[in-house]
Amino acid sequence: MKRPILKIYFTESREKNMAFKVLLDANIILDFTLQRVEYASARKLIEWVAAGKIQAFITPSIVHIAGYWLTKEYGSEQAKEVLLTLLAEVQVIDIGHESTVNALNSKMTDIEDALQYYTALHHKLDYFITRDKDLIKAAIPILPAYSPEEFIKSNL
Repeated sequence: MKRPILKIYFTESREKNMAFKVLLDANIILDFTLQRVEYASARKLIEWVAAGKIQAFITPSIVHIAGYWLTKEYGSEQAKEVLLTLLAEVQVIDIGHESTVNALNSKMTDIEDALQYYTALHHKLDYFITRDKDLIKAAIPILPAYSPEEFIKSNL
């Protein structure tokens, strides 16, 4: 008889303490790693990841994009070091054939955005964080998309 009570207790405790699961778009990763103009909000998100307030996810394509720009800026060895450090806190997720086809059949006109967004949908993430205004407009209620500033403001 005590097991159900413990199960309820732990479930309720986890629900209260569960971090939001968010996909960080490539522009957020680049803002942080290259310390671009929007660095402050990207840094805040990464601080929340390190503190366990949010769980962050990226896709292999985002690693590829970041790797390209980081290598141009810092060289291959330092780019790898930056990415490996980031991947200690951020998980890489991907999708298979069926979800890829669904993304390509979606109303999203930007193929890369559609693939990223459908990856987040497939993995049942809570939010999609991006600076892409078109993607924010195209998001559906089950997976809202926010700019970093909007997300931070609504979750302080």
